[in-house]
Amino acid sequence: MSAPTTPLPGALAGLAPLLDHYGYLAVALLVLLDNCGIPVPGQTVLVLASVYAGAGHLDFAAVLLVATGAAALGNSLGYLIGRTGGRAFVHRWGRYVLLTPARMDRAEDFFARHGGKVVTVARFVDGLRQYNGIIAGTTEMPWRRFLPFNLLGAVLWTAVWGTFGYLAGANIGAVYRTALRYQVWFAVGLGVLVAAVLLRQVLRHRRRRRTGAGTGIDTGSGTGTGTGTDTGTGPE
Repeated sequence: MSAPTTPLPGALAGLAPLLDHYGYLAVALLVLLDNCGIPVPGQTVLVLASVYAGAGHLDFAAVLLVATGAAALGNSLGYLIGRTGGRAFVHRWGRYVLLTPARMDRAEDFFARHGGKVVTVARFVDGLRQYNGIIAGTTEMPWRRFLPFNLLGAVLWTAVWGTFGYLAGANIGAVYRTALRYQVWFAVGLGVLVAAVLLRQVLRHRRRRRTGAGTGIDTGSGTGTGTGTDTGTGPE
């Protein structure tokens, strides 16, 4: 297999020899690793493989199928890692990265409410793509809930970036740089949204605590039932 004659931008050009030699296997391996917590250029190789498909060097349907399966499997492996060892890691090392038990409880509550949305869109954000499965497993998101959102996210991510590479063709350099720029803004926007939701949860939690403190009954105020008085049951 030979690379397309169109000049490739830096990141894509660096992966071209790997794709030339290993084809679909390179796509499967890098996408799988990228989705289970190892920061390798899985998204980049997906785009490059789609460019190859647009130039007739690979089958586009096969690229999408391989990438979707590898993405779903990689995220599932991340979930398994988080479910089997994530909580123990948090209990032992969490304090060193400011992940206290209280923050872990809030993370669990957040995933219970919004985990499906996070898992679906996480692949479009570097960092979240690599670790959302591990986070979902660590917070004990139910597998039956995680699986459909994982598959949906894999399909959407593969379709968007695969179609992007396939259609970009000869303009891949300029289009790729533009897409990366918009991805940064998307990541910033998503980060602001997540921070706003977390802040809302924290404020709501504090309001509940203040409300509970204001209406609680002081059990130590001495309002006993008189159990220490003489009942006078014996004869005078």
